[in-house]
Amino acid sequence: MSSIDFSNPMVIAGLAVVVLAIMVAIAVNTSARLRAKFGPEYERAVLEHGSERKAEAILADRETRVSKLKLRELGAAQRDRYLADWNIVQSRFVDHPRGAVIEADELVTSLMRARGYPVSGFEQGAEDISVDYPGMAESYRSAHAVANLSARGEASTEDLRNAMISYRALFDELAKADTATVETRPVPARVVPTHSMR
Repeated sequence: MSSIDFSNPMVIAGLAVVVLAIMVAIAVNTSARLRAKFGPEYERAVLEHGSERKAEAILADRETRVSKLKLRELGAAQRDRYLADWNIVQSRFVDHPRGAVIEADELVTSLMRARGYPVSGFEQGAEDISVDYPGMAESYRSAHAVANLSARGEASTEDLRNAMISYRALFDELAKADTATVETRPVPARVVPTHSMR
């Protein structure tokens, strides 16, 4: 059996081509996987960070960070309490849409904490949500922006209605049982929204 002459320039060039081809294949597979997983959030990250490479590195870091979180499933009693709280907030929308949207924002944040998302800041929370619920991240950002406008009395009724729809969609995703991706263990007491209706 003959040995490979690694001092031969043709062998070195051939090996370089093979290594480069492998690296390109890995990069293409990573890009395709991240694009498929994150969808619109992928495009948002590309626009925000100026290149696919930077966006992909940030999204991969985001995945790694979220994979280390101790996400929990809600117990049946806790889920029922959250659903009851949501129904109260939603019922207030007709008479107090601005306050209801602010309460919906607070309730979703409380639910995220209960599930194990750290929610150390809004954008961090939206990024964390984008890993498990990529289709919800942008509508969550929009709803939160409307909640902020609502707090200043600057949101239109249509904006408020759309925000409630977005909050409801995310709330439903977070509140439903999903034993495949979370571990079952006791959930800390929830934080009840303190905002009073005006």
